[in-house]
Amino acid sequence: MATQQSTAAIPNLRDKLPKLEPRRRRPAPSNPLPLPETPALPPPPDLSSHSFQVPSRRILSTKDHELFLSSPSYNLIVAFVFGLSDSIIDTPVSAVKDDDCNPIVKSILDILDKTEALVLATPPEDAEGSRFGNKVFRTFLDKAKASSPSWHEELGLTSKDAIAEVETYLNNSFGNRTRIDYGSGHELNFIIWLLCLYQLQIVKKSDFKALVLKVFIRYLQLMQTIQSTYYLEPAGSHGVWGLDDYQFLPFLFGASQLLHHPFITPLAIHQELTLEEFGHDYMYLGQVNFVNSTKTVKGLRWHSPMLDDISSAKSWTKIEGGMKRMFVAEVLRKLPVMQHFLFGSLVPAVEGMSTESEAGLAGEEDETEGGGVVVEHDGFKHVHNANSWGDCCGIKVPSAIAAAQAMRKNGAGELRRIPFD
Repeated sequence: MATQQSTAAIPNLRDKLPKLEPRRRRPAPSNPLPLPETPALPPPPDLSSHSFQVPSRRILSTKDHELFLSSPSYNLIVAFVFGLSDSIIDTPVSAVKDDDCNPIVKSILDILDKTEALVLATPPEDAEGSRFGNKVFRTFLDKAKASSPSWHEELGLTSKDAIAEVETYLNNSFGNRTRIDYGSGHELNFIIWLLCLYQLQIVKKSDFKALVLKVFIRYLQLMQTIQSTYYLEPAGSHGVWGLDDYQFLPFLFGASQLLHHPFITPLAIHQELTLEEFGHDYMYLGQVNFVNSTKTVKGLRWHSPMLDDISSAKSWTKIEGGMKRMFVAEVLRKLPVMQHFLFGSLVPAVEGMSTESEAGLAGEEDETEGGGVVVEHDGFKHVHNANSWGDCCGIKVPSAIAAAQAMRKNGAGELRRIPFD
């Protein structure tokens, strides 16, 4: 009887304890910028009655830039660049053999080989340890420009007007003659050169994979040779806060290559053995390897913190999407970059955009530090010299490649570590 009473007196704690529920995780912060869509690549234009024109700058004010961003040419560029990127998804460089390249692709590669031969035949002057651009770079550009018409004839171009338009993009893809600098805008000129060859039906959509994994890779190697030879200054560099002093597209194309890789993860860029073993097959790894080789301190987090931050992404899908957003936001939508863009007849400007003569500006090759953009303040228009930071004080940035080579000449074998690394 006592046992029954004590049992009745014990409360049922199960009804009084709060129900245990799994902790809700906070959702990961979403990117406010939508993933840019890939527009359909339009077919090449009808050239039967086409009138060619030498490309010139047309983005000379904020209004011009806004007109460009809503133009067919903007969609054409995005479609071409993203189309190139999508063509190499999950494809290593070694997947495209020399025998897979058609004669036109081989001719383009031959042009890049001849360009590098001009670099080797035009050695820099001894600038007594200077880390700024070597003036002999201008001599190299003059030689390349003189050879350019015959190179384009090898591609099947016979019209002098067509050659004059198309070669402008190639000649402006090696760097700026006056400033002796190089940046993502010059890299974009090379892509527009390939786009012009597509518009002329010299290259086809079926060539896209070879254009990236053969031609663009060869262009990267050529530019590394030019940068190392003439110490080109970064064009409007953000220093350590930029993705790379010179290039952008290797990271977009490289992320596409690694999109679904079974074991190379974004964190692999911190593993030297992985970079050495796979850098030749995957552009992203190869470019990180090159960046490491041009710095005077050891560790991505010190000399390239943006690359270091990106490596914490969960997947290459996140990185590839981010690179597409970045291409649109940091290249096409950045006025200091696009003020140097050249419009011709194959990549045309739209009605209402300014001309260099109207704005009273010199041509792109003759432009001094930073370039000029017409801005309006308190009802008055003036020419605003802008660098990538958007201010009027373009400060010359020494070449990191020159600094690294100077350190090695002085007998420093290993990169110095940051004291608190």
